[in-house]
This record gives sequence, C-alpha cells and structure tokens, in this order.
Amino acid sequence: MTGASNLEIRAGGDEVSREYLQHSSAQRINTDIVIVEALRKEYPELRLTVTPASNVDLFVYASAGHASVTPVDDSESWTWRVYAPPARRLDGGSGTLVVDVKFGKFLYKWQSHEFIVYLIHGRDGGASYPDIANFYILSASNQAADDLIKAAGTYASQLHDQVWVFDQGFWQKSKELYNSFQKASWDDVILDSNMKKELLADVENFFDSRETYDKLRVPWKRGTIYYGPPGNGKTISIKAMMRTLFNRKERVSTLYVRTLSSFAGPEYSLSQIFTKARQEAPCYLVFEDLDSIVDDRVRSYFLNEVDGLKKNDGIMMIGSTNHLDRLDPGISKRPSRFDRKFYFADPNFDQRVKYCEFWQHKLADNEDIDYPDKLCVAIAKITDDFSFAYIQEAFVAALLSIAAAQKNHASRKGNDLDDLVLWKEIQKQVKILREEMEEKHTIGSHVRLVHRHLGDS
Repeated sequence: MTGASNLEIRAGGDEVSREYLQHSSAQRINTDIVIVEALRKEYPELRLTVTPASNVDLFVYASAGHASVTPVDDSESWTWRVYAPPARRLDGGSGTLVVDVKFGKFLYKWQSHEFIVYLIHGRDGGASYPDIANFYILSASNQAADDLIKAAGTYASQLHDQVWVFDQGFWQKSKELYNSFQKASWDDVILDSNMKKELLADVENFFDSRETYDKLRVPWKRGTIYYGPPGNGKTISIKAMMRTLFNRKERVSTLYVRTLSSFAGPEYSLSQIFTKARQEAPCYLVFEDLDSIVDDRVRSYFLNEVDGLKKNDGIMMIGSTNHLDRLDPGISKRPSRFDRKFYFADPNFDQRVKYCEFWQHKLADNEDIDYPDKLCVAIAKITDDFSFAYIQEAFVAALLSIAAAQKNHASRKGNDLDDLVLWKEIQKQVKILREEMEEKHTIGSHVRLVHRHLGDS
C-alpha cells in the first residue's frame, strides 16, 4: 500500500474478501451480516461503524478536500471501469473513465484520525432489489467514526452552487438550475414597474418579517400564485427571485418541485416535499404549473400538508399556472393557503417596445443586420395580443430565415423601414403566428362548445 499509517493493516489473504466472494457466488440472504461478522473477526481490536453510502458519501467528502483516501490491497478489490460520455458533445471532449467500486479497502485520514474503510455493494433478494452500498468504518473509537459521519453528512446535506429539485420521488441537487437562475436578472423581466416592485416586496417582506408574524401570533408562512397566459414572464420572474434570495445577506434556499410522479405515488412525494421544506426553512418552495402538479387525486393530501398539524413556519410557497380556472377553489381562493395572486397579462404596447429593444441590444454587435430604433416601434405595433413568447418566436424564426438567406447573398440592409430585411421577415413570421393563434382559438371554442353540450345533456 502507499502512504504511511499508524494502523496495522493486514495485507494479502484478506479473510473479508474471501468471505465476500464466497457469499456473492452462492445463495444470498443478508450480505451486511456476513460482512460485519467477517470484519469483527479480522479486526477484533477495532470498532466497527456502518453507514449507507447513499446517505453519507465519504469519497465525495474527501474529493472536496476534507479528507484523504488511499486504496489498500488493489489485488483484493473489485471495481468496474465505466465510460462516461461528455455531458454535451458541443463542449468537446471524449468523455472519461469512471471507477465504480463494488468492493474495496481504503486508508482514510480525516483531521487527526485514521480509519480503515471498506466500500462494499450488496444486493439481497434477487436482481429486482435495489443495489445497496455501505461504508464499513474501522477505527480506534466509535466517537471518531461518528464525528466523521456527522461531518460528511453535514457536507452532503448542504448545497454547493446547486438547487434542490424534486423529481421522480427524490430530492436532487441541480447544478444546471443553479446556473440558469444565476443568469436571470430583473433587468430582463419586462413588466409594469409597479408590479415588479410588488413582486419583490411580497417575497422579501415575508422573509424580513418573522418577528412581526410572531407578535401577531399568526403562522409565519405565505403562498402566492402567478397566473396568466403562457409566455409572459412567470418563469423568468421566479428565476430572478431565486437569484435575489440567493444573494441576500441571510441566504434563502429555493426548493423546486418538478413533478409528483414517483415509485411510491404522489402522496409520498408530497410528504417528502414538505418534510424537506420544513427542514430547509426559511425557504422558497416553487410549484411551477401548479394546476398540473396538484390534481384532484392529491388535492386533499396537499391541503393537509399546507394546513395540517405540522408547522410550516418560514415556508414561502409560489405556484405558477397558465390556467387559474383549473385550480381547485380550496387552493386558489382560500387566503390562508395562497394569500395573493399576480396576473401576468399579455404585454401592452410600451412593454412590447421594451422587449423589441431587448432584442435590439442582443443584436447590437451583428454588423449584418440593421436594427434602428424605429423598428422597435414598428414591430410593437403589429404584435398586439402577442405574448412575449410569441414575439420571441417571431424574432427567432425571422433570424433563422435571414441566416439561411445569407448563404445566397441576400441583401441585408436598407435605408427605409421597408428595405430592412429584419422588418420584412418579422412581418412574415407575425402573419404566420397570428394565423396559428386564430386556429387555436377556433379549436378551443369548439372544444368548449362540446363540453358545454355534454354537460347540458
């Protein structure tokens, strides 16, 4: 082995590895008991502590620089070499090889303590059962092992440039969502200035008012709903709020709920969601597309978690929906659950001009496209009743068309408005999108008539 140690580590002919190999090659009943008994025979002078790797990953803790790990007896280990492709082919790279340890022995040094650590996988009951991995920690004292587990567990429970996301029945740490909201800025949120101030005040005042709630003897919890047509700033406002709360002097964590679907059902998911929110409070608990997350099946369970016997102090819930009418009145109209609602309407003329100016700024360094100020006003005039998402679609489609035309050396500049290629393409795309909107409106009207007829019959 490499690295100096004061512990006597037996090398070669490891009885533990033999027992594990024999057991893994025959009928299996309880791997953990077999390993525990073998370790006690192998190291009678040391204390044994077992902890699940899913709860406390000692290797991750060490890789963050808090401890050191040295493999012992590679000849006795059992590992897989797994190829991990690059996360994004566009970023380049050829992927990497990852070592997946199934059975391994290590010298683990943390602070002034040394440990012999085994990482062992076991699967009892057949292939249908989940794979189980445990760390078996051998030390001079149980206290040292307990202190290590607590330190590593504390590190694992904290966020490190990440956001808690609930998906498929588990809370997961998302670096991707963290990077996404770090790019969000209130400067990019085009809303009425008074409404923007109210959005900020609604959330920040809540987290600043714990003493006020206590003095009034009312629970320190709030709920707010963002609603309105799709594509008008609900999501970007939530992300900008996440960044604002992250940058507070006393940071407020965001918990983002993606779905209630899980292996144990939506009721289990709601239990896990609110248990985590109570642990992390004060926190910002986000249910995007609330109407699709909380349906009739789980409505009562959801309301019980919100208003039940358990305390929800410090939890600020935010629910967004494109269809407020689809929410149960017990959720949308009872003040003790969601106290306030903000309507995100289609942008007015001035807001459409500002959004066009946003695109003007984005294209400022493109020398192939003329984008004078008057074009912002012109586009705003022909996009009445458009959401921000529809205006964005018009810009993206127009720019893609221009990019394709450049290959044929099409003219890209002009002196008058009607000579501007971007204006010509925007008009084409707006016409296409407006026809699409009218078609959707017609279909929606027919569906509503059918439902009404069925209801009358």
